[in-house]
Amino acid sequence: MRYATNHAVRTARVYMEKYPKFLLLFITVIIAYIMFYGKTYPPLQNFLSSAGYLGTFISGIFFVYGFTAAPATVILLVLAKEQNIWIAGLIGGLGALIGDLIIFKFLRVSFAEEVSRLMHEKLISKVNKKIPNIFKKYLIPVFAGFIIASPLPDEIGVALLAINQNISMKIFTLVSYVLNTIGIYTILLIGIHI
Repeated sequence: MRYATNHAVRTARVYMEKYPKFLLLFITVIIAYIMFYGKTYPPLQNFLSSAGYLGTFISGIFFVYGFTAAPATVILLVLAKEQNIWIAGLIGGLGALIGDLIIFKFLRVSFAEEVSRLMHEKLISKVNKKIPNIFKKYLIPVFAGFIIASPLPDEIGVALLAINQNISMKIFTLVSYVLNTIGIYTILLIGIHI
């Protein structure tokens, strides 16, 4: 039992030293989730509602982050009754694109070394070899696209696309904008009917 505990501690230390950025990102997401989960901020919601299309743009940015997706969705539902949903969808989609580009650049540039190191880990290498190329080429991007279009946290979908070196910034920008705009239109359409 003691050997297993010592081995687990040593293994954890090795991974913390190899992947400090991933560890820091994971810790900040957990802290943000704990801070924001289930909480509403009426002053922020009131400001975004009264800011017109600027509020829609800012809500679009918040729509892509895991810990702010729920409040942003609520604000978009409220804004649906106050704005032209076609214009609001395009503007909200642009805001979501800005949020996704921040995540994409952050992961692709800041985490490039750690992602490369992670891809060479034994377990990841084994799994990667067993996954058929068709799955890697088409199904993973489709799955990432579904996540981006939904109110689920975009971080997961964007990470799947960011580590794929075959996806250029131009393609990512187009895919992100279209999928987020569709997702925001859907929320705005729901908002009109509730």
